[in-house]
Amino acid sequence: MKKVYSVKDIDELHRGGGLESIPSDAVITPSARDRLNELNVNLVKRAGGSISDSISINSATLDASGIDQSVRANSSKTDLERLFNSPAVHELKEQICDVGRRLWQRAYVDGNGGNLSIRLTEDVVLCTPTLVSKGFMKPEDLCLVDLDGNQLAGVKKRTSEILMHLSIMKAQPKARAVSHAHPPYATGFAVAGVQPPTCMIPEIEVFIGRVPIAPYETPGTPEMGLKVAELVDQHNTVLMENHGVVSWSNTIEDAYFKMEIVEAYCRTVLVTTQLGVKPKQFSPKHLQDLLEIKQKLGVPDPRIGLKECELCDNDEWRPGVTCEVPNKGEGSGVESTDPEAETVVQAVTDEILARLKG
Repeated sequence: MKKVYSVKDIDELHRGGGLESIPSDAVITPSARDRLNELNVNLVKRAGGSISDSISINSATLDASGIDQSVRANSSKTDLERLFNSPAVHELKEQICDVGRRLWQRAYVDGNGGNLSIRLTEDVVLCTPTLVSKGFMKPEDLCLVDLDGNQLAGVKKRTSEILMHLSIMKAQPKARAVSHAHPPYATGFAVAGVQPPTCMIPEIEVFIGRVPIAPYETPGTPEMGLKVAELVDQHNTVLMENHGVVSWSNTIEDAYFKMEIVEAYCRTVLVTTQLGVKPKQFSPKHLQDLLEIKQKLGVPDPRIGLKECELCDNDEWRPGVTCEVPNKGEGSGVESTDPEAETVVQAVTDEILARLKG
C-alpha cells in the first residue's frame, strides 16, 4: 500500500532533513504539497525509486550552521517559515529546550520564569515562549521575532521579556545568545544590592569578571532592557536589582555556563562569610595574570589595562552583618516592656489572687 504523507509528516521530515526518504510512489495530500511549496521545496523523482528534495536556497547565503543569512524580518512569510522550520534552526530549538531543562533542574527558574534567545540572522531572533515552564518546553513551542519584538512565527506567544534580550543584542554585536534566570544565590546578591567581591576564585575572573548590578525597572519594559544594555559593552553577566541574572555569549550553551559560574561563585562567597574568618584574596599580581589570559580569549573586562594597585578593590564589600536581640535594658535605652501594661497586668493578678483567697 502506498504511504500517504500529510502536512505533519512533511514538517517532521523537513525538520530532520529527511524529505529525500519519501518513496517515489508516495501519495502526498494537497495540503502537504502546499506546505512543500511554502518551504520552497521541489521533489524530484530519482532512478532508484526514491525522491530527492531540491530547496531553492543559494548556498552562498548559508552560514557555518546552515542558517540562511539572507532571511530578514521583512522577508516573505514563506521564507520566514522556511527558516523557522529548517533543520539548522530545529537543532538550535533543541539546544534551547535542553538548556531550559537544565535551568529548571538546578532550580535556577521556577514556575514559568526565565527566558532564552538566539540571534539567527541580522534581525531575526529565536526565543522561548511566555507561560511555559523551561523544564518542559518542546521545539514546537519556540517563537521567531524581529529586533523590535514583533512575532514573526510560532504558535505560542513570545516571552514578555524579549525586549531585554533584544536590547542586549543591539548594544553588543557579539551577543548571539542570551540567558535570563533567577538562580537564588546570585539573585540574593541582586536583591541585597551587593556586588560580589573579586580576587577570590580564578574561574569567575577569567570567564566573567566583576559582576555589575543594573538598577531595577519593571520586567518586560523597554526601560529594563536599556538599563541592562548600558552594561553589556564591558560585562557578559549582569545582576538585575530585585530580579535575577542575565548573561550573553556567542552560543546558548556558553551563556548558560556563565549563569552556572556566577551562581556557584555567589554561593561559595556566602558560605565563606559564614565561617567566621576574613576571606582570603589572591594578590593584584595574580589577578593581572588572569586578565592577560582573559584578553587572549577575547572576553571583555573593564579592568584590562589597569595598574595592579587599582585591582582587587573590594572596599564596598561587606561580608555580613550580625543581628542580635538586645537584653532587657540594653541597646537604645528604651525599656523592653511597657510600664503601663505592666501595671495593668499586676492589678489583674492581684485581683485574681484576692478572689482565690476569699
